[in-house]
Amino acid sequence: MQNTRLNRFTDAIAQQTLQWFRNPWRRISVLLISLFFGFFLGVAIATIVGQVGSWDVSVAFITLLVTEWISWLSYRKVSRSEINSLGLDLLNSLKIGMTYSLFLLAFLLGS
Repeated sequence: MQNTRLNRFTDAIAQQTLQWFRNPWRRISVLLISLFFGFFLGVAIATIVGQVGSWDVSVAFITLLVTEWISWLSYRKVSRSEINSLGLDLLNSLKIGMTYSLFLLAFLLGS
């Protein structure tokens, strides 16, 4: 790429954002927000699919594929330094929150 002012500006913003997330407390807070958003997403999926009874099997299959894909990305045997660790941790936290909310709703409904 050319070294334009816009390119330098976006690189500087990206570096500052990554530096901001290196603080452990900020990283944990962003991961908790992702976990809670995953919990909300799981409740929303269960509520919407519960209202429309014909989507049950297809949405369950799509949810299974997405969670397995995130698990494959997170736990494969590639060194964590080669990939964006924060992005994968956010995805994994979102998956954990969504899965936990679906299990909790299943226990609440007794099914």
